[in-house]
Amino acid sequence: MRKSLLGPATARSAAFAIAFGSFAPAAALAQQSAAAPAARAEDVATIDAIMAAVYDVISGPKGQKRDWARFESLFAPGARLIPTGRTPEGATRARVLTPAEYAQSSGPYLEGEGFFEREVFRVTEQYGRIAHVFSTYESRRTLQDATAFMRGINSFQLMNDGSRWWVLSIFWEAERPDNPIPARYLPGGAPTR
Repeated sequence: MRKSLLGPATARSAAFAIAFGSFAPAAALAQQSAAAPAARAEDVATIDAIMAAVYDVISGPKGQKRDWARFESLFAPGARLIPTGRTPEGATRARVLTPAEYAQSSGPYLEGEGFFEREVFRVTEQYGRIAHVFSTYESRRTLQDATAFMRGINSFQLMNDGSRWWVLSIFWEAERPDNPIPARYLPGGAPTR
């Protein structure tokens, strides 16, 4: 077996550099986000805050314009929103959107119909400055609706650059009769690890 001339750490660093080039995450986010709207400090200070801000900004009564600049301020440059669903033939598909594309495609529906989405349960896994949040949601047309017309799970990928939290992606699937939300992702469900 041939031994590398580079130590294990140096070899990993070299492989990373070859695959991804130079990488300065905080500087890159600061530079790229110059064109993005400034976030409210209270919206991005904690995981709880950024999660609440996402749900708050898309929710509102029929006819209420959403604050899409606030929405976009929550997302890192290059962030994606990825809804999944079934075609009439039964195939599962994903649609990949930027925050601006989401606002353009979903805004008229959210504002025209009335839409309130709230988190009812959450499982958070965090390591250092990255976090994955499985967020169970319920959607209603008005705050007075007794039952939700839709439920599902939003899978958030979050990152803290040392000064704030950013949404990197939201990947979601709505509940269907043939795909109910497991009890472990519902209030009072079985505990997760």
